[in-house]
Amino acid sequence: MQLTALARQMPQTPIRLMYRVYKYVLPEVRAELARLRVIAERIPDDELRTQAIASMTSKQFHCEGGGIYAAANLQFRDVLVPLIVALQTISDYLDNLCDRSTSLDADDFRLLHQSMLDAVDPNAPLRDYYALRTERDDGGYLHELVRTCQACIRKLPSYPAVQPYVTELVGLYGDLQVHKHIVKEKREPALLAWWEQHSQLAPNFKWNEFGAATGSTLGMFMLFLAASDEGCGREEALQVRNGYFPHVCGLHIMLDYLIDQEEDRIGGDLNFCNYYSNQSELVTRIGDIVEGARRDVSGLPAPKFHRMVIEGLLALYLSDPKVRGQKDVQLVSKRLMRKSPLTRLFFWGNSVVIRLRQFK
Repeated sequence: MQLTALARQMPQTPIRLMYRVYKYVLPEVRAELARLRVIAERIPDDELRTQAIASMTSKQFHCEGGGIYAAANLQFRDVLVPLIVALQTISDYLDNLCDRSTSLDADDFRLLHQSMLDAVDPNAPLRDYYALRTERDDGGYLHELVRTCQACIRKLPSYPAVQPYVTELVGLYGDLQVHKHIVKEKREPALLAWWEQHSQLAPNFKWNEFGAATGSTLGMFMLFLAASDEGCGREEALQVRNGYFPHVCGLHIMLDYLIDQEEDRIGGDLNFCNYYSNQSELVTRIGDIVEGARRDVSGLPAPKFHRMVIEGLLALYLSDPKVRGQKDVQLVSKRLMRKSPLTRLFFWGNSVVIRLRQFK
């Protein structure tokens, strides 16, 4: 690949990566979230305000985790941090609106997620994304998030090269959110029909694993990072996309669903980890996805950085406090962590520290 300038910027060791995370990424991500929270607290509609604030409170670690990609190119972190935080915040906010929605209208969900497609198109006009729902007055909050993304994207020198693949991943993400939040009895048939249309994108995945892969924002963030390098062309962008989708993206969201099983059961939400015959098959499949992810990133610039992302994902999710309250998940976690490399154990400890610091 020609992303040599970017490769030189990327940290190659866990200690170097976490130094950048603590010194630059966490403070700047939290400062950007604080800016957005002020806007969210002024949202006139009670339900929209509640969900906007809740998404930032309960899912802050999503933005902090995404900030890893800003740590890989500190010279562009003033662009990458607000871009990653804004797009992830749109994702988390809309997920809250759809999960606990007063609507089960697919057209409503589609229009809401048009905001993500517009956010990654620097020339897209703003729209009334709430036009098909009762709660509509957010005081300009969603428009601010979209405008922030567009303004940052315009500063990425190679964004035209990555834009088709970013749009592809954002489009798949929106499809997933529509299909998984409609009337309960229609969700699985809709997801299966959708999988039939796109199965060639992940030929070694089951339908539920493909669904999980489309729910990840990591491929988008890595493409943003690649676009910060002037040497990124269409060929390099495609290699980055293939390096992250489907395996790295699939691992990310399968782990997220793994620890959310009890929460989703209580809320009546669809969970992709529930489509295996037993926990042993679940562990085997996640293990296979881990190996696929390691293989896929081996051809990317600075492969050590991407392998750290993979080990960091395992550490971040399997160290989550939710694991302790679920016996089945504890057993899966222990099996996945068995014979863990030192890198994963290092990130495990740092994940615990970061969570503790979040509440100080």
